[in-house]
Amino acid sequence: MQMFVDGATRVRPAALFDPNGLRVHLIGIGGAGMSGAAAMLMELGARVTGSDLNPFEGMGPLVSRGATVAIGHQARHVGDDVDLVVASAAVPESNDELSSARTRGLSVLKYSELAGLLMRMHRRGVAVAGTHGKSTTTAMCAFLCREAGLEPSFLIGARSPQLGGNTGVGSGSFFIVEACEFDRSFLHFSPESAAILNIEPDHLDCYRDIEDIVEAFSSFATKVEPDGLVVYNADDPLARRAAEAASASGQSFGFEEDADWRALNLRCEAGCYSFVVQFRGSPVVSTRLLVPGRHNVANALAAIALSYHAGADLECLADALPKFAGVNRRSTWRGEGRGVTIVDDYAHHPTEIRVTLEAARGRYAPRRLWVVFQPHQSSRTRRLMDDFAVSFAEADEVIVPDVYGARESLASRGLQPARTNGPPEGGSSEELVSRLRDAGTRARYAPSLGDAVEQVCRGVESGDLVLTMGAGDVWKVADELVARICEPHPA
Repeated sequence: MQMFVDGATRVRPAALFDPNGLRVHLIGIGGAGMSGAAAMLMELGARVTGSDLNPFEGMGPLVSRGATVAIGHQARHVGDDVDLVVASAAVPESNDELSSARTRGLSVLKYSELAGLLMRMHRRGVAVAGTHGKSTTTAMCAFLCREAGLEPSFLIGARSPQLGGNTGVGSGSFFIVEACEFDRSFLHFSPESAAILNIEPDHLDCYRDIEDIVEAFSSFATKVEPDGLVVYNADDPLARRAAEAASASGQSFGFEEDADWRALNLRCEAGCYSFVVQFRGSPVVSTRLLVPGRHNVANALAAIALSYHAGADLECLADALPKFAGVNRRSTWRGEGRGVTIVDDYAHHPTEIRVTLEAARGRYAPRRLWVVFQPHQSSRTRRLMDDFAVSFAEADEVIVPDVYGARESLASRGLQPARTNGPPEGGSSEELVSRLRDAGTRARYAPSLGDAVEQVCRGVESGDLVLTMGAGDVWKVADELVARICEPHPA
C-alpha cells in the first residue's frame, strides 16, 4: 500500500492521498470536525475506528455505516492493522492511544493535516476562516454551491440538517472546508479561494497577542493559490490587513461604501434581514435570510462572493439564500412550552455573545431574556474578562455555571460536572458573575449545569426566552429544559 506520510507526522509534499482501503483510527472522533472526517473517510473507502470520552451526537450513524467506536481512551483501541492515526486538537500528547501509536511508529496526523490532504484530492479548494461565523458561512457556501448544481464536497465544524450532517462527498471539483485558526491549523490548507470573515483576540492559549493572530491569518492568506481569490471583511481593519499579504486577488465584503460586495437597503422583520446585493457599485440581486442577525448578512456576502467565484449564477444564489436554515447550535430553536421559548447557541466569545443576544431580541421580542452561559476555558475567560463583563447588556437574567475546561480538562462531564475553574489560574465563573454585576447585569452563579436548570425552572415565566450559550456541554441544559418545560401538563 502506498504510504503518504513518514513514520513521524510529516506529510510528503508530492504524495497522493487515497483513503480507499486505508485503516484509520481517530482519537477524539466525537468532535464535530473529526466525526465529519470519519464519515468522509468511510465514503471514500476507508475502514474507520475511533474513540472518544463520551457518547456523542452522530455516533449512531457512524456505527451504522461501519465504524467501530470505543468510549474511553486506551492503547488497545489502536488495532494492529491500523495504517493511520488522526488526533483531534484537543488530544494531549500524553493520551494513551496517541503515545502507543507513536511508540509503534504509526503514521500520525492532526485533524487539520488530514483535512488538508482531503482538500488536495480535489481540484478546487475553498476555505473559510475568521474568529466568528466560520461554521455558518462554510455551511452557507456549501448549500449555495449545491443549490447551484456544483456538487461540492465539504467538511464543516457543525452539523447542518439540510446538508445531511457536517460532511458530504460530491461529484464536483470543489472541496469547501471550515478553516480554524487554533494551533494555526488553517495553515495546512492551500485553497483556490478563501474568506477571512473577521479577526479578534481569541485562542490566547496558543497565540502571544493580537499581532501574533494577524500574522497567522496573513500566513493563511499567502496559502491561497496566486491565481485564486481572497474574500475579506471590508469593515474589519485586521482582516483587510491580513488579506493584503496574499498573492491572490482580493475582494472585500461588508457595509462600507468601498466594499466590493456590499449590502444595501437592509430591512429587518422578526430579526431576519432582506437586502440588495451590490457588486462594485452596481446592484445585482435582492435576497433575504432565514437565519437571524445583521452579522449573518455579512456572512452571506462572503458566501455569495465565494460561490460566485466558483461559478454559481447570482440569481440562483439569491433564490437559494432564503432557504438556508443554518447549522446546529447557532441560534437553534429547541422548543416552546407554557409560553417559554428555549434556544441554544454555540457563542463563547464576547462579540459572539453580543450579536447573538441582539439577534435573539429581534427574532423573539421576549418579555425577559434569560441566558445560561457556560464559559469555555479559564484562560479565555480570564484574558477576555473585561469584554465578557459588558457583552450581556441585552440579557435580563444571566446564570453562569462552572467553566468548561475543554483542552484544559478532558474529564467526563454530566449535569453535575467536576469543577474545572479555580483560584490558581483565575478566570472563574464566580469572578465573571461579580464583573457582570458590577456592569449592571443581573447575574447568578450555578455550581453545576443541573443547578442552572433548577434556577431557570424556579424563575421563568410565560413570555420569557431562555438562551443556552457556550462551546461546551451547556446544550444539556437546553435538553433538560425542553423535557421539563415543554412536556404536556394538565390544563
